[in-house]
Amino acid sequence: MELFSKNKKETKVEKSEVKQYITGAGDCIVSKSILNGTSKLRWLFREHSEFGNGWIAFGDTDTQEYVDNPKNMAIVDFNTLINVEPTTLNIFYMPIGTDLEFHSNKSGKYFIDTNTGKEIREQVKHPAQIAFEKNLKFLNHENYSIEFFQSLFQRSEKLEPFIIGETDFPSGEVVLADPLAYLGSEYMTYLERKIPVGSYSVEISICHSKIAGLRIAASRLIINDKKPIKYEIAMPKGKKCKDFGKSGAWTFFGVDTGLACFSDAKVAKEYSNFITKWQNENPGKNKYNDYFATLFQKSHEMHPNLQNKNGNFLLLKLPQTSYRLIMFTSGIGDGIYSGYWGLDADGEVAELVIPFMNPTYF
Repeated sequence: MELFSKNKKETKVEKSEVKQYITGAGDCIVSKSILNGTSKLRWLFREHSEFGNGWIAFGDTDTQEYVDNPKNMAIVDFNTLINVEPTTLNIFYMPIGTDLEFHSNKSGKYFIDTNTGKEIREQVKHPAQIAFEKNLKFLNHENYSIEFFQSLFQRSEKLEPFIIGETDFPSGEVVLADPLAYLGSEYMTYLERKIPVGSYSVEISICHSKIAGLRIAASRLIINDKKPIKYEIAMPKGKKCKDFGKSGAWTFFGVDTGLACFSDAKVAKEYSNFITKWQNENPGKNKYNDYFATLFQKSHEMHPNLQNKNGNFLLLKLPQTSYRLIMFTSGIGDGIYSGYWGLDADGEVAELVIPFMNPTYF
């Protein structure tokens, strides 16, 4: 429904002091009759607009002639509308194309979606929250389809694979860990399978999400150039795949600083020695803020189109060693994540993959 002529300009009113329910809610268009109390909220819909967040609200006494006059419409922060009618907080995150009718009766205050007839009585979640909850249920299963793993590193409109560089495995014993919280400690996860001693490329899959922004959907350690024909969950040291789900078989590693890495056990020890030495020489300082933040920023400057401003990955050469360690952000943040071995036709390890996100949710 075309409510305003393209040649007309809405009148903006001064924003009064209102309680802030949603940070960065943006402006919306509201009938002045609602704001001055001569009508009550009746219609609320959201359209694509270069202005504000697209929400438009009409009162129960507003006529077409009334709303066609731009002098009768005001541009206000959406929080202003929430202050007038708190129930509008429930529908803020509904998508473009939403058309609602407000009701208030003995059963309470609610909206009816005129497109579906559905009553809306609870707060609609942010799309990112919905995606996060679905993703949380998706992670750490015993296995997924081979198509899922392969799709993670196929270039598409949403996904962009990128090889950061090589990391070193002088012992071939693989550990998975949050490098700032657990690498080199007793809490990192040692894997049962070992890989040949050598240096291997680390590839990440960058997800350009309209919901969550730029994120790393998955990472993989490329062991050889053969194509995996099956995947299996990476079991911790001392456990086999048949032990999956049994008590004590922890098939995941924890992330508490939003970072993850593949590491060799020997490199992890050298890293721990370096961090301990640095902290002893810099009492009271924070290892991220006072050391790693600058390095991540430099990494961002080298690849600004592939990272957020604070940096999403870092190739670190451990001081006083020849070892390289690669860190990367873990999808949508802290949590628990599992690794999966990709096995070639000969049953040999071709790659190790850590899925952080199911990109279809985002």
